[in-house]
Amino acid sequence: MRINADFTKRVAVHFDNSEWVASPAAGVERKMLDRIGDEVARATTIVRFAPGSTFSAHTHDGGEEYLVLDGVFQDETGDFPVGSYVRNPPTSSHTPSAVEGATILVKLHQFDPQDRTEVRRSINGDSDVQLFKDDHEDVFVRTWAAGDVVELDAREGMEVFVISGSFEEAGEEFSTWDWLRLPPGTHSRAVAGPDGARVWTKSRHLGEMV
Repeated sequence: MRINADFTKRVAVHFDNSEWVASPAAGVERKMLDRIGDEVARATTIVRFAPGSTFSAHTHDGGEEYLVLDGVFQDETGDFPVGSYVRNPPTSSHTPSAVEGATILVKLHQFDPQDRTEVRRSINGDSDVQLFKDDHEDVFVRTWAAGDVVELDAREGMEVFVISGSFEEAGEEFSTWDWLRLPPGTHSRAVAGPDGARVWTKSRHLGEMV
């Protein structure tokens, strides 16, 4: 399966205009933002867990990072409420579930194979938060005030996911849970909407994909 797999192209996925797709686990649905592979895939996905749903135990050979957007996500290591950011490095394993339901943004099989860094952080609050940085990527949550003009330096690629609020880029509006991927070599500009924007960004990670 290949979804938005050409990393030389600008891609925008709007949450309200994309469909939920059933997963192999009962009560777990997905909106696929990009994907290379079938059930084991390099993937960026919004995943919705119905109350009481669970996914079978599995190992993340290529690592996993996720941001909890709604509800409480759970595994053997604890409960992760809205605003939790987690990185599970390659070779880690768990059995995810959501007793009361949850929605997460998750990225799979995109880590440096030697990365063994675990991250457990909350993004709640108004300040900018650097979630992770190494030689391969830079992950942030940023708050843009209403009307802010923000330079998007995507020399090695960039993703922007709207946690709340809105912004405009290249004449296109992005609102809550919308996703933008800029290809390497791009320089663009975002203008925050009337209520500002809280966004998750990842940069410096797509150069090797083109």
